[in-house]
Amino acid sequence: MWVARRFMSLIARRGQYGLFYQPQGSLPKLEFRYLNCTCCWRSRIPVAGFETLNDTLSSSTTACDDNKSLDAYYTSEQRGVILQLLNNAAESELAAVKLLRGRKSVNIVEYRTRNGPFKNLESVTNVPLLKHKSAVIVFNSILNPPEKKEKRKVKIQLAKFIRPEVERTWLEEANSIVSIVCGVNKIAWAHMDRGMNVLEWKHEDCHNFLKGTYMASAYLDDISSVVSHLPTADFFVVEKTSISLQNTALYPVMAHMRTVEAMLFALLEPRYTQPDNTAPPKVLNMMRTAVGRHFGLMVGDSRTSGAQAMQQMMTESVTQKIPRVTFPHNLLVKYRNSFQMGGRSRGEELCDAMLQAVAFYELLSESS
Repeated sequence: MWVARRFMSLIARRGQYGLFYQPQGSLPKLEFRYLNCTCCWRSRIPVAGFETLNDTLSSSTTACDDNKSLDAYYTSEQRGVILQLLNNAAESELAAVKLLRGRKSVNIVEYRTRNGPFKNLESVTNVPLLKHKSAVIVFNSILNPPEKKEKRKVKIQLAKFIRPEVERTWLEEANSIVSIVCGVNKIAWAHMDRGMNVLEWKHEDCHNFLKGTYMASAYLDDISSVVSHLPTADFFVVEKTSISLQNTALYPVMAHMRTVEAMLFALLEPRYTQPDNTAPPKVLNMMRTAVGRHFGLMVGDSRTSGAQAMQQMMTESVTQKIPRVTFPHNLLVKYRNSFQMGGRSRGEELCDAMLQAVAFYELLSESS
């Protein structure tokens, strides 16, 4: 109560130079409303109405507030540059533009797929989440892109992401590996030699995974079926997921992954059935985050899809004399549409199994 009276007293003393003094050419006069004092509910303090304040702030004009088309504010050359990028850039390229990261870039790709290329700048405002003010920021960002700071690639030591520890010479002498990735309803694998030639690339559905009450015998049947179809190799590299124990909602998935991992180790590791302890382990774990960092797929602590990287490697296999990875023609034909951006099923397990195999050999050669 005392604070309210003191506040009104200060206003009266300062007169025309007080808190609500309005000089010539200032903002429009605000209509006052009142807040009741919390002590006695009788004294009232004047405040500006929120609707009036919002109307005042929104009254400032911008290039997109009048009746002119957005195209009128750019030259023909500028319009050409903007439309060229919006009509041809991939989702990942659009995400590099200011305001387009996330759902907006997806909306642009989906809109132009359904309606064809953008014919003018004004038509861009038909894309969900892209109204006039947002569109102007996007256009200006395309015309004046920020300078990219060259990121220094952090060297990843393979030994830090492989468990159990294995002598380096054993890894270097390996003629081939089988990279294995488990999903929620399937297991995928990629068989690759050290010349980066893909020998086999498959996945198999596991119908008992995460279905009803967990049954160890049902899991064992599915995993045994997969193991019986795996080719022979010097090492089996099983993906080690990075699901946090703190995320209780994902606990069933984490338990599922750990169960499959344990069974794969038991079924594939001959040292558990033979007395010879001097032989190197046949089954290794490779951290999922290590593969994500190698391919630049990490956003904070989360890993994004590697579908685009997979598409690029498959394309390079037929367009370059010395490709990063060499795929057999029959596998290219079989999986050419399995990693389409925006598709319902991108073949994530197949993609991750291949990326893990590539990362294994490339990290091994980088650390030599």
